[in-house]
Amino acid sequence: MANFSAADVKKLRELTGAGMMDCKKALDESEGDVEKAVELLRIKGQKGVAKREGRDASNGAVVSLIEGTSGVLVELNCETDFVAKGDRFVAVANELAAFVAKTSPADIDAALASEIEPGKTVQQFVDEANAGLGEKIVFRRFAQFNDGNYVNVYMHRTDPDLPPAIGVMVELDGENEDVAKGVAQHIAAFGPNFLSREEIPAEVLDNERRIAEATAREEGKPEAALPKIVEGRVTGFVKENAVLEQAYARDNKKTVQQVLNEAGVKLVRFVRFRVGA
Repeated sequence: MANFSAADVKKLRELTGAGMMDCKKALDESEGDVEKAVELLRIKGQKGVAKREGRDASNGAVVSLIEGTSGVLVELNCETDFVAKGDRFVAVANELAAFVAKTSPADIDAALASEIEPGKTVQQFVDEANAGLGEKIVFRRFAQFNDGNYVNVYMHRTDPDLPPAIGVMVELDGENEDVAKGVAQHIAAFGPNFLSREEIPAEVLDNERRIAEATAREEGKPEAALPKIVEGRVTGFVKENAVLEQAYARDNKKTVQQVLNEAGVKLVRFVRFRVGA
């Protein structure tokens, strides 16, 4: 049995993000040499990448990068919150955000197939992180706004010890930091799915009408009152799901649309990422 301390195990975990038992085994094999243990974990990690494919990567981080009128939001997933809060994991996420900002890939598949450095694809880069951190790492998704409008973000930590788990990026047709931040915070809290009523697909609204009518009939509502009841419930659905029609988080006497109108700006689009959702 090699001679190493609990502090050595802790140091190795912080350096690699590997599990406690894996760190103990590596220190045993390296006879307590932390640097050799790091190498052993990297080697074993590369061999274990395929074995981790079926694991659940529901933890992670959302990171952002704003450069002038261009903004990027990235979600990177891992298996445990221990790895998620590590500097190495967050550094990988930030490198991916910088790559997206620089190359503007069409979608996640195009991003993974692109070279992040000569001879190395993004997928290979993620696999190396997978190996080095000892967990399944997944570059799940990204969003990029770069049409020349004003862009800002709000990043929310659900746990003060972990990186942001919710990220919202908004694009306005004019610069207004306070309104952008306020609307982004509102979206983070309420999670709307659409910008406006007009953006909700017709089939979604038709389905809500069917559900509302069936529910009203089940409740025994009068036949003559059904049209009004149905439309009222559909309107309620729209207010729950279209951000412009929602009551503003900072002042529920106004809608988000009214707040934007008073500020003289338009919300062009938004994106909201929540880790694992």
